[in-house]
Amino acid sequence: MNTVAPMRAMRLLEPGSALQLQEIPRPEPGPGELLLHVLACGVCRTDLHVVDGELDEPVLPLVPGHEIIGLVTALGPGVRGFEVGDQVGVPWLGWTCGHCDYCTRGRENLCRSAEFTGYTRDGGYAEFTVADARYCFPIAGYQPQAAAPLLCAGLIGYRAWRIAGGDQPRRLGIYGFGAAAHILVQVAVAAGQQVYAFTRPGDTAAQAFALRLGAEWAGASFEEPPALLDAAVLFAPVGALIPAALGHVRAGGRVVSGGIHMSDIPAFPYRLLWGERSIHSVANLTRQDGIDFLALAPTIPVITETVAYPLERANEALDDLRNGRLQGAAVLIP
Repeated sequence: MNTVAPMRAMRLLEPGSALQLQEIPRPEPGPGELLLHVLACGVCRTDLHVVDGELDEPVLPLVPGHEIIGLVTALGPGVRGFEVGDQVGVPWLGWTCGHCDYCTRGRENLCRSAEFTGYTRDGGYAEFTVADARYCFPIAGYQPQAAAPLLCAGLIGYRAWRIAGGDQPRRLGIYGFGAAAHILVQVAVAAGQQVYAFTRPGDTAAQAFALRLGAEWAGASFEEPPALLDAAVLFAPVGALIPAALGHVRAGGRVVSGGIHMSDIPAFPYRLLWGERSIHSVANLTRQDGIDFLALAPTIPVITETVAYPLERANEALDDLRNGRLQGAAVLIP
């Protein structure tokens, strides 16, 4: 009689509650899927939005986590291009239909049928997980703990940066200096840009961190920078920062919101938008984003700063992120 091997996983049973450490059956890979032994899983602000109920359509009970570095241990039927023993990364976007208008036009990040790792399909806060092979990226040049934040903090930051103009803006503002920002500042500085970092008021540690990574200036979120910005990227989920950033960019500048959730944006005078300024959101990522960024990161090289937590301390890691006690990124090690 065949029995399914168990594994440990941190599961969300109800939004707003702590994750529960449970022993559940190890998943089996279906057609087109890989079974991964999870080596590391980053703890992302999106995980907080899921756990805290701000993203309110999770498939429960849920194993969160979408910055996964894993070792391929089995291939489902029909998988090509991977072998047992490969090290791969799994991002937030976990599955798309492949045939809708968005998918066929290279905008799969907007697929209306999309499934998301650690939200509508189980993620990496576990010893094993399964993932659609189409949305797994080979990972080379990084140890698992260092690579994990690249799979969301890095990818979303990179997509936001490209939408903000890539290497074209001379002066780039970054609002909210957490995991994504500490990666993006390295990309921007390597491209020859001047980075202006905006942090929570009084967070001198984050400001010093930004300066150490190459930022030109660092100050509080609503503080006036010493020069007008050409573009700004927001990672802090604070709607009031949108008009603040608009007030800090020059005419023709762009403000890009890189978060999946944000508090309401307050009313603001039209003069802040006038002058061909624009506001742009970022939704998810595409596989091409992953291919491009994961090829670029080791050439800079992007160096992630991480704090490791054992799997059973996932709630502590989330709480440290929630309360701003981290520099860089938290990573769970099963």
